[in-house]
Amino acid sequence: MNASTASRELMLGRIRTANAAAGAGAGNAAEEWAAIPREYRRTSTLGREAVLELLEDRLRDYDAHVLRVASEGVAAAVLGMLGERGRTRMLAAPGVTAAWLPEGFAFAVDDGLSVESIDRFEGVMTESTLAIAETGTIVLQTVPGQGRRAVSLVPDYHLCLVRASAVVATVPEAMDVLATRPAFATTFISGPSATADIEMTRIKGVHGPRFLDVLLVMDDVARSA
Repeated sequence: MNASTASRELMLGRIRTANAAAGAGAGNAAEEWAAIPREYRRTSTLGREAVLELLEDRLRDYDAHVLRVASEGVAAAVLGMLGERGRTRMLAAPGVTAAWLPEGFAFAVDDGLSVESIDRFEGVMTESTLAIAETGTIVLQTVPGQGRRAVSLVPDYHLCLVRASAVVATVPEAMDVLATRPAFATTFISGPSATADIEMTRIKGVHGPRFLDVLLVMDDVARSA
């Protein structure tokens, strides 16, 4: 457990203790939560290929560049994308799948770098926990291969590897997966960072990277689906 996760658990533990001391009513929160009607649609009727196409369409609509690649071709695709972008000074989240790192390209690995040091890199490469097709959202957590939140938010460019087998159709499906691993800090990414002022002038890079490339890795599970 890293320092960020430990701090989060300490904070949540204190909140639970305070809530428990606030009154007997707090003890019924779990039962009340479970009793809430959930009649909304939780799954999709789309086939596997249609789900992947929907994710690609949403990501491109958000101005992300998306490329499908076979698992054995990831390293070559990474090298090609970095060449197209002209990126030579890249950071990688610790624990990225070794076979996906191209030979001849030197990635620095985040080992607790300061924000100022992270900002000196031209971009970062991470993996992901899952992706949500309906919203075009990629989900990262503080686990090996994905790294700290600062790693994916500070650099100007993000190259993200998404396993096709980890793509779900709907938000409720994603929440069911994430509910099994609540201890990790979680980041939701829907395209490159962008916002607009009162005059509707679109500005990129305000809350994160201005550029997002996604490699959709067609792993064995996705191929057989």
